[in-house]
Amino acid sequence: MVFAALFPVNLLLILNSGGQLFTGNAATVPMAVFEGKATMPDLAKSWSVSILGNILGCVAFACAAQYSGLLVAGAKRLAISMTVMKTSLPFGQALVRAIMCNWMVCMAVFLSEASRDLGGKMGGIWFPISAFVAMSMEHFVANMFLLPAGILAGAPVTVAKMVFKNWIPVAIGNAIAGVLCVAASYSYAFGRLGQS
Repeated sequence: MVFAALFPVNLLLILNSGGQLFTGNAATVPMAVFEGKATMPDLAKSWSVSILGNILGCVAFACAAQYSGLLVAGAKRLAISMTVMKTSLPFGQALVRAIMCNWMVCMAVFLSEASRDLGGKMGGIWFPISAFVAMSMEHFVANMFLLPAGILAGAPVTVAKMVFKNWIPVAIGNAIAGVLCVAASYSYAFGRLGQS
């Protein structure tokens, strides 16, 4: 519960500093495409750049955490156990957990953008993000840090297993949630998809 209560600060920092997060872009950029404000090449560029940048940043942060001695004791045990658990999920379970997770993340982005002050943004972000963490759902970008950190801490997981057993199904599930559950449904309810 402590981890879930503190984790939302990540999205708060990203959204309020102009950073790019693939999981948020999974809804915002398709929404722009549906509304005629962006093209499919824009979407491909956004997703490619955000995925690459998110991987580089998260792996670098995991290396910094290991080098600086932060992955010890309870943090080490948590990183190892989470890495083993997350790479042991069947493809379907990882996919569905990822859909549920990013539906909540994209709604947190949506709620944050609906507010004009920091307190409102904080409230809009905090509860959906805390909920997905507490329920052990799968977030592609969070796993870009957590799984390499677990491997660096000694988890008996290969990079190939991390990619194929977690990153791929979770990326697909997060994209499905962003595109269909949030972008398409809101465009259908309030925008151009519903008018056509």
